[in-house]
Amino acid sequence: MTPDAPPKPIRTAEVIAVGSELLGSTRVDTNSLFLADRLSSLGIELRAKSVVGDNRRELAEHLRRSLERVDLVILSGGLGPTDDDVTRDAVSDALGVPLVEHPEIVDRLRERFARRGLQMPDVNRRQALILEGGVVLSNPNGTAPGQMIVRGHQAIVLLPGPPRELKAMMDVLVSGDGALAKHASRERLFRTTLFVVGRGESHVEEVAQPVYSKWLRHEPPIETTILAAPGQVELHLMTRSPDAADADRALARARDELIAALGGDVFSIDGRSMEEIVGQLLLDRHLTIAAAESCTGGLMMSRLTDVPGSSAYVLGGAVAYSNELKTSLADVDPALIAAHGAVSEPVAVALAEGIRKRAGASIGVGITGIAGPTGGTPEKPVGTVAIAVIAPDGAAHVRTFSLFGTRTMIKFWSSQYAMNMVRRLLIS
Repeated sequence: MTPDAPPKPIRTAEVIAVGSELLGSTRVDTNSLFLADRLSSLGIELRAKSVVGDNRRELAEHLRRSLERVDLVILSGGLGPTDDDVTRDAVSDALGVPLVEHPEIVDRLRERFARRGLQMPDVNRRQALILEGGVVLSNPNGTAPGQMIVRGHQAIVLLPGPPRELKAMMDVLVSGDGALAKHASRERLFRTTLFVVGRGESHVEEVAQPVYSKWLRHEPPIETTILAAPGQVELHLMTRSPDAADADRALARARDELIAALGGDVFSIDGRSMEEIVGQLLLDRHLTIAAAESCTGGLMMSRLTDVPGSSAYVLGGAVAYSNELKTSLADVDPALIAAHGAVSEPVAVALAEGIRKRAGASIGVGITGIAGPTGGTPEKPVGTVAIAVIAPDGAAHVRTFSLFGTRTMIKFWSSQYAMNMVRRLLIS
């Protein structure tokens, strides 16, 4: 049986994960990520997701507030047979709809236990309680059936918490003839993302906001979200349209406007990481690379070699952490270190030149810095990192960065900026 269609299409949704264990430090709600993806495939925008403990009164109140905001609420978990499985009761309270026992569900549960040579505990009858007017959603992988009820222009879906059960049931709901697919709008959601390096989130916003602020008045309108992520800033563009070609054209125009504003700081528009972008540029130009790394401890080479096929352009490198190894592995003159310090542009250049010659690479990279939390001085505080790139023609490109954050963050940012210097060299 399929629920009657709401009088208008479902466009917005919230997800409520139910379970006190999800409020602790050992269990994470991963179902909402899967649900967000499946809802997006129908053009249903997920507006919020939350976790509520096993409290009937609090869950009922939370559901009431959700129904004030969205067309669809999906609750995951709390459909088991025990007293702390309160989802059915809370939804009943919130909607003012009684629960009715379905004898056929009780019979199926008994048969399921009998096939395993067991007698069904009487508490499992709770799993046969269905909201009056609701539709049972079969669960091929477990004992707890789901349910869906349509109330006016809204729908509420109850799904079990175990991912193996929830995913199979949700896939049926969003399939071509599934209940949610039938209730969704003809419009779909379309997205594209730009990845920016070399600018902070506020600096990206300063440039991008005058560009994207006018898009909400376009047809179709385009929404923009800016997200700061490790080593980069992300610009997420989203539009809603019944026509994929129209949406793609609108997103492409918007993307091109942002690229024109942000220039070469946009390093990826297709989801590829910095190491993938740099690797492809090296491959396309038949160039090779080697690096001598100090503060990054080999992180740049590790990231480059995470890409399949990187042996075509990565020759190798050295972790020259001590001053002695800077000399023995990358031919850095000890007098240069004595004169300028290990963390300096002359030493970064020497590291890049030395490893390039030793490896016979087209491009050499040298990274030296202070990752902290100790080791800084007033002249060279923690986060001071000198990076040099030697081009195929022997020209040196060097820059000193002042980075912030934990030791791990400084190491990652250093590797990101080093690869970005290589990228900028290769596209110039």
